[in-house]
Amino acid sequence: MYLGLDLGTSSVKALLIDDDQQIVGSATSDLTVQRPNPGWSEQDPASWIAACEATIGKLEQSYSNALAAVRGIGLSGHMHGATLVGAVGEALRPCILWNDTRSHRQAAALDGDPRFRALTGNIVFPGFTAPKLAWVRDNEPDIFAATKKVLLPKDFLRLWLTGDAISEVSDSAGTAWLDVSKRKWAPELLAATDLDESHMPALVEGTAPGGTLRSALASKWGMRGNVVVAGGAGDNAASACGMGTVRPGEAFVSLGTSGVLFAANAAYLPNADSAVHTFCHALPDAWHQMGVILSATDSLNWLASITGKSAQELTDEVGGELKAPAGVTFLPYLSGERTPHNDAAIRGAFSGLAHQSGRAELTQAVMEGVAFAFRDSLEALKAAGTELERATAIGGGSRSRYWLRAVATALDISIDLPGDGDFGAAFGAARLGLIAANDADPLGVCTPPKITETIEPDRALVPAFADAYAHYRALYPAIKGVQS
Repeated sequence: MYLGLDLGTSSVKALLIDDDQQIVGSATSDLTVQRPNPGWSEQDPASWIAACEATIGKLEQSYSNALAAVRGIGLSGHMHGATLVGAVGEALRPCILWNDTRSHRQAAALDGDPRFRALTGNIVFPGFTAPKLAWVRDNEPDIFAATKKVLLPKDFLRLWLTGDAISEVSDSAGTAWLDVSKRKWAPELLAATDLDESHMPALVEGTAPGGTLRSALASKWGMRGNVVVAGGAGDNAASACGMGTVRPGEAFVSLGTSGVLFAANAAYLPNADSAVHTFCHALPDAWHQMGVILSATDSLNWLASITGKSAQELTDEVGGELKAPAGVTFLPYLSGERTPHNDAAIRGAFSGLAHQSGRAELTQAVMEGVAFAFRDSLEALKAAGTELERATAIGGGSRSRYWLRAVATALDISIDLPGDGDFGAAFGAARLGLIAANDADPLGVCTPPKITETIEPDRALVPAFADAYAHYRALYPAIKGVQS
């Protein structure tokens, strides 16, 4: 048996698979996010451990024999979080999360140093880890001075599980301290934030062993023998392993809280100016590119919260037949935007509202706005040298056929839907645990699921969506000028 642990922003999920990669069972425990100031987003690392213990406790109740047979554990987690660890392994302050934008000034300063884009292949976004440490240095100097290790969220869980400070290259590529081409820490980038390699965890590949489960925990959970903990992956790379998106040209589109258009690459293909993320993949000698939307299903959830209707009720009102854009345009910049704007300060907007613009029209505009944001990411990927003809859909928003038809038509690519199953980050993490425990062939393990349906672009509506996208693109500089 193999256990995947996915530390998400809103929950910890544990998933058990067997040698045939069949899912045996799963459990989750919820997490909360604290927002003490505007633009801040934090979590208490102790809550991750408590949620992990609770989640594995649920597995023990229903799947104790399977849990006892675990031989490998894989880890996945939300990326970029700054977890500052003291001399005895304690968290010195709440973790500053991926969607925290307080360090935008520090990010701009680091991005102005040409070494960062040259070595990481990426813009230094406010959400990345390095500018957060610069913020702590500037605003909480005592905590900065006491920091002995900087760990990403899933690697703080690893420290608790194994006693080892270890990370892997897919997650570490999102810190702005990694030489992404060489897959190792860049001392000169660490020095720019007054750190050095002693503050960093050791690095392994995601498919390699990254520690062994502490005997006390193994005994507590009834596990026998040495249980290998794999290097694991950041959540998007782990999802790619779960979806089998590991070969060049393969891609997925994730309609989750945030949105991701992810493409696997066999080579390092940076283009920082496009605001595409270029990171190491979880598999050796592989990389990936992705465009990131900060508010995807979050945009629809926001509309649901102010209309008093559920997201399902809103999408039901729109109907099942794809419609041409009706003149109302939505910019989904509720928390700023990454690709292609790298703008933490921009905020969302509706344009084109009229007396006849009802709830259904606003819902349609929200779904189209997110689809156009994915089109922005597609264009950025093209500028970075990656052409896509199709992508596999994952995430909660992929349950809406209307939304998927809008995405397929806005991007003018085919959208594949996998059969029933859980192919997300926890499954990908479990696969990495299997590979690390058995020294298995990563490509042989990370195969794609069976595709049961393909949604093609609506050819009759492609021109109308293209015109609406051009209008959408013109709105950002206009809104930016007003909001500045």
